[in-house]
Amino acid sequence: MGKIEIKHPDKAVSTGAYSAGVVKNGMLFISGQGPLDLSTGEVISGTIEEETLLTLSHIKKIIEAAGGTIDDIMKCTVHLEKIEDFDRFNAAYATFFTGIRPARTTVQSVLADGIKIEIDAIAVLG
Repeated sequence: MGKIEIKHPDKAVSTGAYSAGVVKNGMLFISGQGPLDLSTGEVISGTIEEETLLTLSHIKKIIEAAGGTIDDIMKCTVHLEKIEDFDRFNAAYATFFTGIRPARTTVQSVLADGIKIEIDAIAVLG
């Protein structure tokens, strides 16, 4: 079976040379998502909590477009502009996932366009 591209259902503009998600053999790899308005490509700046929840909502839409749910997410990698935001990010993140949370790595990174967070994810569908 070849790989299958999964598109974000709300994405109307190009934000780079990548697929939102790619599925192969039941595994979904979701590209790094950030706090963007995907109808315009504009950054939606807010608090770390607001940017976290918006970013996670993009991941949720991509996994649902692939036929899965957030419970199928096994691993997230989180890039924070400021590691000092970790506690506030973590509190917002904790409200998004219920039950067994995905494994996670969180690092400080240099992020483009003034965003505070970027998250990618790996899910196992089915």
